[in-house]
Amino acid sequence: MKLYSATGSCSLATHIALREAGIPFELLKVNFSDKKASSGEDFMAVNPKGYVPVLRLDDGSVLTENVAVLQFVADQNPSVGLAPKQGAFERYRLVEWLAFINSEVHKQFSPFFNPKTPDAQKENAHAALLNRLGFIDPILKKQDYLMGQQFSVADAYLFTVLRWSRKANIDLTQFPSVAAFFERVRNRPHVIEALNAEKAA
Repeated sequence: MKLYSATGSCSLATHIALREAGIPFELLKVNFSDKKASSGEDFMAVNPKGYVPVLRLDDGSVLTENVAVLQFVADQNPSVGLAPKQGAFERYRLVEWLAFINSEVHKQFSPFFNPKTPDAQKENAHAALLNRLGFIDPILKKQDYLMGQQFSVADAYLFTVLRWSRKANIDLTQFPSVAAFFERVRNRPHVIEALNAEKAA
């Protein structure tokens, strides 16, 4: 299995999930300036969408989009508990969280990575992020992770996007439970491994 990733991007969530699940994989870094992977491949031929994460399976199949990729990874080793079992109501709660993080948190950070984004749009995104974090904070006050006391792929995704908070000029300490969650996840051994591997890639 191969993970096409870019340092600092949302593909870190998949990288963390793979390590948490104990799945062997090859990490391939993508250079967006020349659209090449560290393997020498033309990344646009791998994923015409042009972004990460991309998971290439041993049979050559390619899977993209965090919401799909994270669930796939979790299902490769169900015993770890990165996702509730298929068909259980809690599985849909996980999908609910993944969709919320993807559309309501992740996307609100996008304007801060584009220097051409108008200030008014950044202000709107900043306000939206404060609103979303304000929604999450009381939930994490009652439990260690989004799904309760069990770490899931949704937590890997939330942690990944929270790393961009400074870019959006957001001080997480104004959301104490979110800040505590961030530190809790950052100190997980597999998260430390993933962060170190991305720095070295």
